[in-house]
Amino acid sequence: MVDDLKPNSNFLSVNTGSTEPIYRQLTEQLRRRVASGQLVAGQEIPSVRELAQALAVHPMTISKAYSLLESEGLLERRRGLAMRIAPQHKRAQSTTSRVELLRPSLEQAARQARELELKPEQALQLFKQILDEGDTP
Repeated sequence: MVDDLKPNSNFLSVNTGSTEPIYRQLTEQLRRRVASGQLVAGQEIPSVRELAQALAVHPMTISKAYSLLESEGLLERRRGLAMRIAPQHKRAQSTTSRVELLRPSLEQAARQARELELKPEQALQLFKQILDEGDTP
């Protein structure tokens, strides 16, 4: 298993307080990791059991996420071996494609900012602050 994919790392995470189901949080995170090129063809991912233990979620939740990603061609199941990123994902997607993956989240955030009657400058400053927080160890 690749070191970055060890389930005890912060590679994948779940927010149990979110209204978004955990399986969907996981599928979206894996899609983004593949789209950005952080995961490429042939890289193995943690087993259902390993990831379920690391994230303290039911194994069926992980299994559901993996099955969905397998059905859309992102993951490849190999009998008796670890699942891995499917062969067609050899490199990162274009910047345009990655921006389109981010768009729904930003549309939701923009809608919430309008509902809270925040000025665009305030929302943009908060977004920049959150982005910058990711740069600090």
